[in-house]
Amino acid sequence: MAVGFSAAYTSPALASLSNDNSTMNVTEEEKSWIGSLMPLSALTGSIIGGYLIDALGRKMVILLCGPPFILAWLLIGSAVNIWMIYVGRAIGGLCVGLLTLTLPVYLGETIQPEIRGILGLLPTTIGNAGILVCYLIGSYVNWWVLALVGAIIPLVFATMMCFVPETPRWYVSKDRIDDAQKSLEWLRGSSADVEFELDAIQENFEIANLESSSLKDIISRHHIRPFLLCMGLMLFQQLSGINAVIFYTVFIFEMSGSTISGHLSTIIVGVVNLLSTFVANAVIDKLGRKILLYASSALMVVSLVSLGSFFYVKSYAKNIVNTAEGYQEWQDTVTNLSWLPLVSFMIYVIAFSLGWGPIPWLFMGEALPARIRGPAASLVTALNWSCTFIITKTFPGLVEAIGPSYVFFMFTAIMVLGSLYAIFLVPETKGKTLEEIEQELSGRGKCPSRKISTISGLHMK
Repeated sequence: MAVGFSAAYTSPALASLSNDNSTMNVTEEEKSWIGSLMPLSALTGSIIGGYLIDALGRKMVILLCGPPFILAWLLIGSAVNIWMIYVGRAIGGLCVGLLTLTLPVYLGETIQPEIRGILGLLPTTIGNAGILVCYLIGSYVNWWVLALVGAIIPLVFATMMCFVPETPRWYVSKDRIDDAQKSLEWLRGSSADVEFELDAIQENFEIANLESSSLKDIISRHHIRPFLLCMGLMLFQQLSGINAVIFYTVFIFEMSGSTISGHLSTIIVGVVNLLSTFVANAVIDKLGRKILLYASSALMVVSLVSLGSFFYVKSYAKNIVNTAEGYQEWQDTVTNLSWLPLVSFMIYVIAFSLGWGPIPWLFMGEALPARIRGPAASLVTALNWSCTFIITKTFPGLVEAIGPSYVFFMFTAIMVLGSLYAIFLVPETKGKTLEEIEQELSGRGKCPSRKISTISGLHMK
């Protein structure tokens, strides 16, 4: 929720900063830095996080993000100049980078295979709730009050994180077998038999440990395939343009000339975004990851084509001289299509939340081998935030340079390539343990088939 709130903050906040009665005199260039500093700093967090999650543990890194996150929002909320906002966004972005790296790893290492899809999507669901909360509150309060509200969320998550255990796989990597067993017993319940699962974790770690460990391990024969698959998924996720949409939602709706207010439109998009993740939660462990990626890709392409077409028609109508033949017909067409941006946005966020939003993060937690999980997850997350920074920093300039229609057509072309990537290269991981996924992607062969539910504390029908 803290990550979602941070990502959505700029949409209502920048609109508030543009008001005549705003206490800040912010230029367009400064606004672009307010939007892009968070992902740029998140890139730094994701790079240093690879070392920290292996050295300190997954739980400790998440826990340590709480205090600086609170400080970041308090700095923004009490800002008397633009530099205080910059520093607050930078500190908050650092925490966002650490959290987006660590949460998928933590969940991937603790959740049973049968429900890893459902629970693995919960960060996305609650993150979308954070986006909606930010949109709702931001439509009623100004930018500095909204920042003070944002400080409440990390206070809650830091407190709650004190009560959960470290992952058993991290304990095994530190040769703390008794602690790993206690962690598994807490996670699976007192009645579950955790011996088989603990043995599998130890055996997999020992096999991986036979090889020397260095950064070069990531591009070794056994590890390069899952690493590149994760990198590709993250690349297409961000180049779909999602963060341009989330960061500049109000701006895009105002640019479209929609008859619905920008703030109301963002709230509608936020509600749809949240509800669609519940649909993904309900079906991901039944349908699998690939089916959701297919559906997500198709719907995103349709919605982006619609958005691009609308802005093309609007631009064409604007350039027609009012004395020219057909002028009135084109103006009427634009007016009659004023509903299209909102509907297209709704389809776009539904599609993204079904597949391309949560699945790259879930896949990263599932597919990266235990031996390289820390540094590899760091590089994958760094790529994600690098693309986010580039998109959010250049989106307003691209719109100005080539027009919104061609920007959305560019995103369309990228998603067509993403569809082909999902169809031909991404494997299905539904219902498999991390050890099984690792053996298959590393080319070591498949694990013997067994009924996972009997050893993971679940009673599946």
